[in-house]
Amino acid sequence: MADDHWLIAGLGNPGPRYAGNRHNAGFMVADLLASRAGAGFRTAAKFRAMTASGRLAGRPVVIVKPLTFMNESGIAIRGLSGYHRIPAGRIAAVHDELDLPFGVLRLKHGGGDNGHNGLRSLTAHLGTPDYYRVRFGIGRPAGRMDPADYVLRDFSLAERRDLELELTRAADAVEALLAAGLPAAQNQFHSDGSTTSRSS
Repeated sequence: MADDHWLIAGLGNPGPRYAGNRHNAGFMVADLLASRAGAGFRTAAKFRAMTASGRLAGRPVVIVKPLTFMNESGIAIRGLSGYHRIPAGRIAAVHDELDLPFGVLRLKHGGGDNGHNGLRSLTAHLGTPDYYRVRFGIGRPAGRMDPADYVLRDFSLAERRDLELELTRAADAVEALLAAGLPAAQNQFHSDGSTTSRSS
């Protein structure tokens, strides 16, 4: 494949039961990006994924929603990146982030998984943490709710009022990353103006 192809991985859990969950923010952004690329998702059973191919920000992309559960996301990403010969340096994972308040976006390259099972699986299967991440803030639960339960609940009514706008911003951030690179995208979408590529 041409050396400008990117793989955009929206992380989430498959099936209608999970569709509106906070943990599925990555799937929601992937759906928006596929629409922008004029592409529909098709089942790639061999890779245990849904894929959509098109162009974003002038670049050819493969947008992926794994059909495994979150903790096995890396199986699909590794298979498709190998098939299309796309290295980790042109993979961007879009995922929910507990340690960012709702409505906050952060982009980074590399780093740890911060307890996120999808990222842990990607890193394990790719053999490197050196891929891009678009982190969609969902905040932490109030009180004593287990974060594992919190991420598997739908966005609250108050959050849903702004959800479409925030998902649009996240999709815009992915396109900015592809079009202008990480520092420029960080400058545009980090509210604090940070451009540290391994910022938390």
